[in-house]
Amino acid sequence: MNAFKHRIQFFLQYYFLWIGFFFFARLFFLLFYYEDTCQLGFYEVLKTFLYGFRLDASFTGYLSILPFFLILGSLFIPRKVISFLIKLFTYSAIILINLLMIIDASLYQSWGIRIDNTLLNYLNTPEIMWATASTFQIISGTFIWVLFSFGFIQLFKKRINKEIKKLSSGSYLAIPFLFIVIGALILPIRGGLQTIPINQSNVYFSNNMFGNHAAVNFMWNFTHAISSEVSTKNPYKKFDTSVANEIINSRQKKLFKSSKDSILNTKKPNVILIIWESLTAKLVGSIGGEPNVTANLNRLSKEGILFTNFYANGDRTDKGLIAILSGYYPQTNKSIIKIPNKNSSLPMLTKSMIDAGYDTSFYYGGDLNFGNMNTYLRNAGVTKFIDGDSFDKKDWNSKWGAHDHVFMEKFAADFNDTQTTPFFKIALTLSSHEPFEFPDTYKFGKDTEENRFRSSHAYTDKTIGKFIENAKKQPWWDHTLIVIMADHGHRSPKHEGVFNSPKKFKIPMLWLGGALQKKNVQINTITSQVDFSYTLLDLLDIDNSDFKWSKHLFNSDKSQYAHYIFNNGFGTLDKNGVFAYDFVSNKPILQKGTSFHTLDSLGKAITQDAYQDFIER
Repeated sequence: MNAFKHRIQFFLQYYFLWIGFFFFARLFFLLFYYEDTCQLGFYEVLKTFLYGFRLDASFTGYLSILPFFLILGSLFIPRKVISFLIKLFTYSAIILINLLMIIDASLYQSWGIRIDNTLLNYLNTPEIMWATASTFQIISGTFIWVLFSFGFIQLFKKRINKEIKKLSSGSYLAIPFLFIVIGALILPIRGGLQTIPINQSNVYFSNNMFGNHAAVNFMWNFTHAISSEVSTKNPYKKFDTSVANEIINSRQKKLFKSSKDSILNTKKPNVILIIWESLTAKLVGSIGGEPNVTANLNRLSKEGILFTNFYANGDRTDKGLIAILSGYYPQTNKSIIKIPNKNSSLPMLTKSMIDAGYDTSFYYGGDLNFGNMNTYLRNAGVTKFIDGDSFDKKDWNSKWGAHDHVFMEKFAADFNDTQTTPFFKIALTLSSHEPFEFPDTYKFGKDTEENRFRSSHAYTDKTIGKFIENAKKQPWWDHTLIVIMADHGHRSPKHEGVFNSPKKFKIPMLWLGGALQKKNVQINTITSQVDFSYTLLDLLDIDNSDFKWSKHLFNSDKSQYAHYIFNNGFGTLDKNGVFAYDFVSNKPILQKGTSFHTLDSLGKAITQDAYQDFIER
């Protein structure tokens, strides 16, 4: 009887030690984001623990399966062997989970989601993954990791040793009862006896998305995401296919043609596309953002065509490239750019330009393997690349690659004044990516993350301003179109309200160059990145029929709209309203204006249609 009792005592102590660990992990996350936590209020903070307990209990159940069976095995296996195996498993789990806890907290600020399988996409380039953090963050994070791991190992060691010492051989008659106890783990694992097992939506309780995210058990979220493969069943199907198509087509068919006459003064201009890392509209004074960050872009906005209501379709570079160059909506929790057999079938701006006689090249100061850009661009027909390997090591001062001023100087020097073939050159900057390190004066100081963010963009702005002023002096300027746009928006600076509201996705786009027919023009209609390739090809009189989700940037019809995605959700907006939806809670997170009911249907139809296309490629 005592043998049975002591094993039950071990089960309970081991299980609740892990429950205590996840209580600590949630507290750590809330303290790490103290300012966001303060906005919740006391009772909301308390609810993160109450609602989060079910996912804590679920993942603890998974962690307990092996040790529980080992304790069962102690009926006929030497106690020392059992003790060694339990400690090996437990200590390894503590070390790994503590590491993921720190990574989760570090990445949340920029990603806006709890750690999921997105992390795995960067494991093939660990140096890039580390580049997101500053040296101080790496050192302090490592210290905290070692400290927490050591502390919890000592705590578990003390309890495990105490309970295992009490174990005796006991009777085999106890085995069925112990099996029943172990089998009872199915209850916390699936979250109870309800028909549908527990998932993230069960812990979403607040209108404040940070509160919901704090309630999620980061390890449950991570392992659940890993185990969830691309399904051939469309999880976003809300309508019959014909109905979804009709909803989209009835809105889109009005928007294929330009409302303006002569945009360009030449039929086959050179095209330069500068994709600016993380440039949010909140920093650009000419479109209503902070007035003193991007001085050059603000000045240049009066010299070309400025799009004042332009939106990114996703929240990371890999999603931005797909939207810009393929006119393709990114997916909420999948990245098609990282799946070569799928992205190779996408429409591609560079391919169309090559077929039309353009020389096409891509410039990036870092590692082209980041986000699988290399495979994607090579599938798109690009043959000339300049990347981090093209720069001397003395210029490789940033963790992401060459600093933007070095990179843009290389870019400027690579133009051939005597070239007769039209060119299409794409440059992707990087210095304004975390951790915002660059070799220049920090205009706004280094005291806060947001000020470093501002300063990094002021630095890139100076660099791009210098490039444009030099370009104006070149013989190719008069027959060249230069487009500047961001790859995605950013939560900084001073993001308030709903985390995934449109202001996080609003970005600038500016057209410059001697190839423009008109200057100092503002386009105020609501458009997005997926409209770019379609529009450019139309202006160049190149076939654009493959870009099925696009609209014309210069169509001024009042029905213009933009659609963006975020992790497990989407937002759709037009001039009269916005609708944003979260698929985890299956609830709207933002409904505003007179048109949100219409945008509800449109957004769901686009999400359904885009995902169906994704799984069928």
